[in-house]
Amino acid sequence: MSRHRVVLFTATLAFYLAIVWAVVITSWLVRLDWQVMFFRPYQQWPQIHAFLDYYVVLGQRGPTAVMVAAWLGWRSWRQHTLRPLLTLATSLLLLNITVGAAKLGMGRLGPHYATVIGSNEMGLGGDIFPSGHTANAVVTWGILAYLASTPRARRWLSALSAVTSLGVGLTTVYLGTHWLSDVLLGWAAGLLILLALPWFEPLIARTEGWIFDLRDLWRARRRLSVREPAVPVTPVVLRPHAAAEKTPVREPVSSTRASRGSVHLAPGPHTTRSERTPVTPAGSRRPPHADRLPRGTAQSARPLTGG
Repeated sequence: MSRHRVVLFTATLAFYLAIVWAVVITSWLVRLDWQVMFFRPYQQWPQIHAFLDYYVVLGQRGPTAVMVAAWLGWRSWRQHTLRPLLTLATSLLLLNITVGAAKLGMGRLGPHYATVIGSNEMGLGGDIFPSGHTANAVVTWGILAYLASTPRARRWLSALSAVTSLGVGLTTVYLGTHWLSDVLLGWAAGLLILLALPWFEPLIARTEGWIFDLRDLWRARRRLSVREPAVPVTPVVLRPHAAAEKTPVREPVSSTRASRGSVHLAPGPHTTRSERTPVTPAGSRRPPHADRLPRGTAQSARPLTGG
């Protein structure tokens, strides 16, 4: 909080208290309220009534908060920070608390529900003092100037928000929904909130860090739940003698074939080839010879013929 801002805050607070005191004691400000009410601006200039019915929406909390939150949300996404949105939320929270408490505490009735001419209409259960439309216009549009990134943009946005909030306040007086003193107090209430925002910057920074910590924690838990834990595989190291024990021993080919052939041989003693009985296959083309002897037997000498 700079010294210049502290001076402005003190002066605005003094103006706020002076307006409240002037209404409470039913001073000249209350008489001015009644004069403006009897003037009935909506009857003097009916041609602008339709336009001002739409223009006063710029001071309603719901539509203006949605529009400004959309813009600040885009800035937060571009700048990867939550400060714009958190600043808007803090200012609207302060607005609801301070202005709402003042409305309910003072209980002033509006021009359309006034009971006694010339009275301040305080403490009768009303909720118009200060003007909520005016205070909301000052805070909602002024927050854009407060969050401006350059001095030039801050000056232009400050002027634009001042003109907008001034127009919204005078529009409520034109429509007869607020006294003039309600609008003056609403301007002061909204300006006090904007001037007090630097005192809440440390809280905004801590809240932003806490939200980011929660986001990082949630992301870490989500990664752990999605990713399956890897099963550690213990490598088996074979010692030299163990490797030698597990190496298969190949048998010689000859022994393997001998062992396989022995299965098909008939049991019993083996006979030599010369001792086997010759077997003539069926259908043999060789004619049988009666005088042919088996191989291996002695053949007698043939008789000599002739002479």
